Amino acid sequence: MIQRYSHPEMGRIWSDQRRFETWLTVEIAAAEAMAAAGIIPAEAARDIREFGGFDIARIEEIERTTEHDVIAFTTAVAERVGPSARWLHFGMTSSDVIDTAQALQMRAACDLILADLEALAAAVRARALDERRTPMIGRTHGMHAEPITFGLKLAVWYSEIDRDIERLQRARTTISVGKLSGAVGTFAHLPPAVEAHMCRALGLEPAAASSQVIQRDRHAELLTALAITAASLEKFALEIRGLQRTEVGEVEEPFRRGQKGSSAMPHKRNPIGCEQVCGLARLVRANAHAALENVALWHERDISHSSVERVIVPDSFLALDHMLRRFTRIVREMLVHPDRMRDNLNRTRGVVFSGTVLLELARRGVSREDAYEWVQRNAMRSFAEARDFKELLLGDADITRILTPQEIDRAFDLDDQLKHVDEVFERVFQSVPVAAAREPPLPGRELSVKEIHR
Repeated sequence: MIQRYSHPEMGRIWSDQRRFETWLTVEIAAAEAMAAAGIIPAEAARDIREFGGFDIARIEEIERTTEHDVIAFTTAVAERVGPSARWLHFGMTSSDVIDTAQALQMRAACDLILADLEALAAAVRARALDERRTPMIGRTHGMHAEPITFGLKLAVWYSEIDRDIERLQRARTTISVGKLSGAVGTFAHLPPAVEAHMCRALGLEPAAASSQVIQRDRHAELLTALAITAASLEKFALEIRGLQRTEVGEVEEPFRRGQKGSSAMPHKRNPIGCEQVCGLARLVRANAHAALENVALWHERDISHSSVERVIVPDSFLALDHMLRRFTRIVREMLVHPDRMRDNLNRTRGVVFSGTVLLELARRGVSREDAYEWVQRNAMRSFAEARDFKELLLGDADITRILTPQEIDRAFDLDDQLKHVDEVFERVFQSVPVAAAREPPLPGRELSVKEIHR
């Protein structure tokens, strides 16, 4: 199922074929660095580059005997290289190859995820601008609070996605390091200059210090960045799920012609895409925990992290790639119901403007305690008696001796409540079309299919 939405290249990055190809790339770069330093013959480096190759079936055949994947790999490559193969993997330990190659794979996978995030950011930005002045009720504790716009909600998402991008860019830099420091990090058999040469050729930085392995705090940082991004997606998807509930009905993820929601109930239009995003976020978070467990290894290295990484690194990238691509489609095609938003905004008969009335009373000299008590008692009556909040305020002598009917009426002005939304958009998106910034809040309306795909 994950492959349905994942980028094909993400699967290729974590395939056995790409893994061995990357190992060979590292071996070739190391051989050429050693040749440049005069450690091995230039002809040997040339032969390793020209004749080095492998067959996965042969590697697997050898590994059944050696039970060591790197030895099986180097043996299979050596069979093709010929006499110069005695210089293959010269002075190196397995982790020199594995960790450096994995850095290249992780960097490539990061680039795909960053492209996914940019696509999601663009989709969210477009919908935010479309819905910037679509009023709806803001909710805290799941309860009606004060008016917002749906576009403002999406602007908050965009700002968070921007931070996800920054985090992943930093993590990409953190893991873009290689090593050639040998079995315990002492460079006993190859000098640091060879490592530096190899890393330059691969576009990596040399790890300033390493043991037998590149230290796993780097990998934990990356997996944590992926997990935070997944948590952001879960947050956004959970919001759509909440707004899609029958009782709310303000937003829906796309439901295509021919799609079925339930085997038993033909009427169902379930938010299955958002639910899948929420579920996979749990997996990516759990993998980040495993990455943190991998930081502590015995002395200069043990192998307890290796089996874990073979699962959590590819799976985290594959899952997050799928989540991002699927959720981007949801954002682009989601249905927005402004009429229902307006209905829900009005459902509580105006009590959501209570904070403005409180402040107006305080501005005119009423103590906050008295003002709060006067406003609250009318709000509670509105709930209990199903009466209009403004009418109750106009009938309250304590309030009307302070505020005129016109002042009370202005406290219910939706435009005034949302007057700074454009400034928030300016801060988030840096530039906002001037004409759009002057538009009043949109009246309740359904978006057409043409507008949704605009």
